[in-house]
Amino acid sequence: MPEYATETIRNIAFVGNVGVGKTELAEMLLHRSGVIPQPGEVARGNTVCDFDSLEKELGHSLIPALCHFEWQGHRIHLLDTPGYPDLIGRTLSVLPAVETMALVVDATQGLETLGQQLMETARERELCRMVIVNKIDHERADPAGVLEQLQQQLGSECLPLNLPADGGRKVVDCYFQPEGRDTDFSSVAEAHAALVDQVVEVDEALMEVYLEQGQELAPEQLHDPFERALREGHLIPVCFVSARSGAGMDELLRIFAELMPNPLEGNPPHFLVGEGEAAQAATVTPDPQGHVIAHVFQIRVDPFLGRLGLFRVHQGTIRKDSQLFIGDGRKPFKVNHLFRIQGGKQEEISCAVPGDIAAVAKVEALHYDAVLHDSHDEDYFHLEPLPLPTPMVGLAVQPSRRGDEQKLSDALHKLAAEDPSLRVEHDPEANETVLWGLGSLHLRIVLERLKQQFNLEVTTRPPTIPYRETITRPAEGHHRHKKQTGGAGQFGEVFLKVEPLPRGSGFEFVDQVVGGAIPGQFIPAVEKGIRQAMA
Repeated sequence: MPEYATETIRNIAFVGNVGVGKTELAEMLLHRSGVIPQPGEVARGNTVCDFDSLEKELGHSLIPALCHFEWQGHRIHLLDTPGYPDLIGRTLSVLPAVETMALVVDATQGLETLGQQLMETARERELCRMVIVNKIDHERADPAGVLEQLQQQLGSECLPLNLPADGGRKVVDCYFQPEGRDTDFSSVAEAHAALVDQVVEVDEALMEVYLEQGQELAPEQLHDPFERALREGHLIPVCFVSARSGAGMDELLRIFAELMPNPLEGNPPHFLVGEGEAAQAATVTPDPQGHVIAHVFQIRVDPFLGRLGLFRVHQGTIRKDSQLFIGDGRKPFKVNHLFRIQGGKQEEISCAVPGDIAAVAKVEALHYDAVLHDSHDEDYFHLEPLPLPTPMVGLAVQPSRRGDEQKLSDALHKLAAEDPSLRVEHDPEANETVLWGLGSLHLRIVLERLKQQFNLEVTTRPPTIPYRETITRPAEGHHRHKKQTGGAGQFGEVFLKVEPLPRGSGFEFVDQVVGGAIPGQFIPAVEKGIRQAMA
């Protein structure tokens, strides 16, 4: 039997700009829930989520990290994502694993461009959204201004579940037990009334009770319409916290456990069956007794475990020794070991139920966006494609040491397997390997990983640009070849006319020879010569 049921699971992704305190927030939650004795510090390199050596060196998250904890009978999975704009591909790639995206905002900076972009993506993907305003105890914090900005730029549906008080040293609840205590701004009663008004708008029967009978509604009565408002994007809860002091942490844990949707309450994932325009919607339900359907949202290459695939179970139950297919593959693999992930560590578990996030190791065929299943009925299932940004910045690389060409190729393909926004190409014309990323920082991180993780020194240069010529106007040419050196003579005469076609039309060869002046068997050789000359 599983340790916990699907309805007790919460899957939440922390997103936001670099420096807003996502990792610090995860540390404090792990501490408050009893997972770690003291919260780690990013500057000291001892946090659970920033476990990579390069992350510790730079002091910032570079890869999405998974952690988990239990709170009052609930299993909460957190995904801590990078905040650099150059790494947005890594952040977006893990969103299919969660029901809720939590945008973390700095109370001294407010909503930034990256945050707006991520909130729009979450809306398009029909994820439930919330905002966590961190650093409310900072001397330059402006929580009132941040809330006003959120409502202006994201909509009036951004409403606070709590409010800072005593200069950000504590928070006051506005939802579960609203009391008329002083806050740093606004009024608890007004905030509570705004929340209830927003929630009951999605439930006509409850609205009638609330408006016509003037009846005060308990949190239990508001739960189902609250979840519906989240699913429909009619409500974006805002929570004020300080990860540094711990203000608002217990309230945030309660909000995660009691208000954020479980896998049964969130919007269902958009699975399709078939390819291209012929693809049709497929029904996938979080039924532990159904056929297994799981989605691989992250690949890690571990020095000890090899290729580690992190996946979210959407249907069925995966157990140790299960036989699973990858996509439309015909040969299954056996789940020899099933892991739960805590930062850079793995803990073996016996099974994973719908809504669970787990991992398998040493399966080389695993890749990002793969669908795992246990029946050929789901051979052509796939998740609706996630529009990741196109890598536009290129860098040609070659090993500094001769003989490392194959080692470099293997290392680059491992890094590309981990990062869906990194592309590796070999240009046969220039005979060079080109890395394509989302920016110069993205590529610098890849080069540093080559050095630290694979002990590879490389030289870099801008990619060679294959300049090409084309025909711009009509032209004609004539040449006569005549040679007599004894014996059979040589004679040939060529008339050639070229003219441009519309851009993108390609090449067209027209044979206008009449009367058999040139034998037909020679025409293909003429066309071949022209193609070679114009290539």
